[in-house]
Amino acid sequence: MRYVKASTLYDGTGSRKNVYIGFDKQIEEITEKKPDGDIIAEGVVTPAFIDAHSHIGMVRAGEPAAEDESNEHMDPAFPMINALHSIYMDDSAFQESVENNFLYSSILPGSGNPIAGKVVLVKNFRTNIRDAYIQDVGIKAALGYNPRSTTDWGGTRPTTRMGAIAILRERFLSARKSINLLESKKKVPDELRPIEEVFIEILQRKLPLMVHLHREDDAYVLMSLMDEFGFRAIINHAMDIYRQSTFEAMKERGIDLVYGPLDSHPYKVELKHESWRNCKAVMESGVRFCMMSDHPVILQRNMFLTMRHFLRFGMSKETAISKLTSEPAAILNINGLGHIKKGYTSSFSVWTGDPFSLESHPSVVFAEGEIVHSE
Repeated sequence: MRYVKASTLYDGTGSRKNVYIGFDKQIEEITEKKPDGDIIAEGVVTPAFIDAHSHIGMVRAGEPAAEDESNEHMDPAFPMINALHSIYMDDSAFQESVENNFLYSSILPGSGNPIAGKVVLVKNFRTNIRDAYIQDVGIKAALGYNPRSTTDWGGTRPTTRMGAIAILRERFLSARKSINLLESKKKVPDELRPIEEVFIEILQRKLPLMVHLHREDDAYVLMSLMDEFGFRAIINHAMDIYRQSTFEAMKERGIDLVYGPLDSHPYKVELKHESWRNCKAVMESGVRFCMMSDHPVILQRNMFLTMRHFLRFGMSKETAISKLTSEPAAILNINGLGHIKKGYTSSFSVWTGDPFSLESHPSVVFAEGEIVHSE
């Protein structure tokens, strides 16, 4: 068994000083007693970071915009799309992320369609999608400006926010009728089209909707759809929401938030209230949330730097770390990641100093017990 010494260990929820972490592919022990085994690294230790919302590998570094594969143009509501099938693991951004402790990415289709397709979790440190794929996360949906800005794409396209909602309601109403027909034996499963099966799975809460929205009115529309159809949803972005009461409403409904991207340019009207100061309302509302890069909107490798805004409003370093580790693992239902605890996967970094200091960086990065980067 190998060991690293943590002068400070951020374990995903709290912190400890001067402990030794024994590991192979999993964490075997954490002890204050100096072990007999080899100590191969020493420094500040954090769990691997998880980006809960990105387009890495679909919008690829060094390739022209025409090669962007984040949005499929053929149909506004086609959940058969699978993000995994447009990811290239040779995107150089993956290695830059690994060097900065971002080892896992939730990768989504883009937000140009009311229903955009399947969201997947991948390992940034693998070389092909077969080895990189971990699990399905949910189905991407989108409200607001983006789906109504794509009228030159294929299929019947909405020109208004209410048009996008109508497309969603039609699909869900159709799926509900199919469920009723199945339950009454008037229809058998083999009669269902594959696309119907996916919408039925959403209504049966087998997969959550990862819902792109920015404005508070769109958040309340989503809540009304949840009341009507009973599906699970995770709000993604919410960058124009600036009233604490809206985040409190999310908390009351048990809706989790994947927040961000911070430090990006508010390039459209539905971001007119976007500000780093909104972090205070998110924090004080008590809504459960984690962070996103929306890579390449901000580069995934830089996402940790955005946590400074929360620190400014009094968030502890331990909690800031949790928003990139244990919280995304909990929100996205990822087992074995997000913590440095016995039995968890050995994916973590040893930093040269306090991760919150600009001069610090990972000196050794371990992914599932393997060294994937060292300096």
